[in-house]
Amino acid sequence: MPDHIVETGARAVPLHAITKNAQESWLSGQDAHTRAWLRAAAFTAEAGAVCLVPDSNGEVAAVVAGLGAGDDPWVFAQIAARLPAGRYQLAGTLGDMAPGAVALAWELASYRFRRYKSAGASEAEADAKIWPDLVRPDGVDPAAVGRKARAVALVRDLINTPASDMGPAELVDAAEAVATRFDAGLRVIVGEGLLAENYPAIYAVGQGAAPNRQPRLIDMVWGDPKAPRLTLVGKGVCFDTGGLDLKPSSNMKLMKKDMGGAAHVLGLASMVMDAALPVRLRVLIPAVENSVSGAAMRPLDVLKTRKGMTVEVGNTDAEGRLILADALWEAAREQPALLVDFATLTGAARVALGPDVPVLFTPDDDLARDLSLAGDNHGEPVWRLPLYRPYRRMLDSTVADIANISSSPYGGAITAALFLAEFVPAGIPWAHFDILAWNASARPGRPEGGEAMALGAVFEVITRRFITL
Repeated sequence: MPDHIVETGARAVPLHAITKNAQESWLSGQDAHTRAWLRAAAFTAEAGAVCLVPDSNGEVAAVVAGLGAGDDPWVFAQIAARLPAGRYQLAGTLGDMAPGAVALAWELASYRFRRYKSAGASEAEADAKIWPDLVRPDGVDPAAVGRKARAVALVRDLINTPASDMGPAELVDAAEAVATRFDAGLRVIVGEGLLAENYPAIYAVGQGAAPNRQPRLIDMVWGDPKAPRLTLVGKGVCFDTGGLDLKPSSNMKLMKKDMGGAAHVLGLASMVMDAALPVRLRVLIPAVENSVSGAAMRPLDVLKTRKGMTVEVGNTDAEGRLILADALWEAAREQPALLVDFATLTGAARVALGPDVPVLFTPDDDLARDLSLAGDNHGEPVWRLPLYRPYRRMLDSTVADIANISSSPYGGAITAALFLAEFVPAGIPWAHFDILAWNASARPGRPEGGEAMALGAVFEVITRRFITL
């Protein structure tokens, strides 16, 4: 059960949520006291507007809240943030809004990242506040809402944690906590062990980091070994300076979030295991810090990969695709029934679709359709860009099998995805998400900082593919 979605409606205050179009007709059906109070308060049903209606004793008898057009369940995060502590029960219908989305928005409105806040007066007051509870609306599966709310909070917490406390070793700790919770197996390959076990690209990217921040490969396994194989791969660059091709300070500032792909697959894995889906789950996270030192890889170095393909390093700041290459080739070795990777990979993806819409690449038309429809179902739009094979020529190298960066300034998200495609054999259902994993500004239920993207959409597709509904 989520923390703030409750089963019992005892002593719950009625919460009337109305759209702007329905305001007058709704008012006409209310008693004279309610009509007079709302008009005196100049209430309009703008999205997020809240009016407390008292009884004759001055106690709150009801709440009237505005839904605006009534098409955005996140408005309930705004409403929850404006209500005093107590228990509330929706009165009336939600129209076209999915009850589960409403409950999730209410729950996520209470998310705060306070790990580094001093216990000042304002924070103490905020922490002491009892968040308002919502009686479970009809049609809400509380287990599903709680599962996703916890996963989103995990993703946000991991991304929001600064690199000083979220290096490769700490990312292992986070994975271990998830594995322990669900009794999953966990294996970690560290430092020169990566060379011994043939993960040379992961090692090369992380070799410039300090000794206490050595590169690692996190390998988590859960479920019946005989069940269909689901493999999740997440980019875990715990901080990205750009390497010797150093980023400018403006571009480096947010690079604690460059392990956002790793955070996403840990969140998604927790949903899969919590739901006890009938899969054999494997999670692979190459965890590195792309640092500047005398040991760092250099421009025009040629690296080996687990596949045996050689890569010319055209730019040390295109490191995410290098570590993913080794992880994806290992993932493909088992021929999974579904392979999904998440990565904060390219600025070009953000130029194409902006901050809120993850870019989806897949050679599988059916998988693309399923993910797009699921994204619409969950209010998590994703948009497919083409794996346009003629652009592969932009990755040609005169000295190696492939270059890690395009020779052209165009189509950067596509060429990055084409690079990854070299390490996923044809025939494996594979989806690659190029994500931002960050909210640049706060919105109801979505504070500034780390953000989970497309979790609900991918979980729905996983569920439908591996369970007969």
